[in-house]
Amino acid sequence: MARRSARKAAGPGPPRRPEPASPAEPRRRRSRHGLIVVTAFVLAAGAAGGLLLTRGGRPQRPAAASGKAISWNSVPQLQTGTPPWPSESRLLARRLRPSGLDALTMEGTELHHHEHLDLYVNGHRVIVPALVGIDERAGFLTELHTHDPSGIIHVESPVRRSFTLGQFFCEWGVKLSSTCLGRYQGRPLSWWVNGVRMHGDPAQLVLRRHQEIAIAAGRPRRRFPARTPSQSGSSEPGPPTS
Repeated sequence: MARRSARKAAGPGPPRRPEPASPAEPRRRRSRHGLIVVTAFVLAAGAAGGLLLTRGGRPQRPAAASGKAISWNSVPQLQTGTPPWPSESRLLARRLRPSGLDALTMEGTELHHHEHLDLYVNGHRVIVPALVGIDERAGFLTELHTHDPSGIIHVESPVRRSFTLGQFFCEWGVKLSSTCLGRYQGRPLSWWVNGVRMHGDPAQLVLRRHQEIAIAAGRPRRRFPARTPSQSGSSEPGPPTS
């Protein structure tokens, strides 16, 4: 009885130590933490570099810097003939509203840069004419215009704002979309910016300094120029000879 009472008075034995976690568990926690960090880094890097991840996880170049879309149904007397397409300065005043451009009495100086445009239909060059965006008889011009048939687009504005390639084609009266260049429509256009193949609607491309833009409808050429006005040795080069 005395021994049994002593054991009872002594109470339960010392608390049992919890069993140590297996060595694999800290490693699993570290690996999960590392995966979260790496995933966050990849997403941040992709967002900073303008990358889109496809379903397979491969980076893909974005289609184009997107500007405001042109309502082509509101553009008066779109050109429907075969090239060459004239500048049609006589219709410029009527195309100002749908193009979102202004009638200026002089070239703006707050924003001033040039881009070069090459056009091809079934492998043949289409001339971008002089005086697109200029009405000499009425005495005004717009922020986007050409002085000669070299393909140089002058972007000259009295205020800093963005302009798109579609605005230039709108004042020219030549419809441009992902599947249409003037009367040629139905098949996706092939187009490049600075030698890089692009996708989507070229009319929504935001014009930036010294872009080399090439657009082809129908049968494409084998090579397209990747030069820019700044690379050609002249601020206003003529069309490539290739």
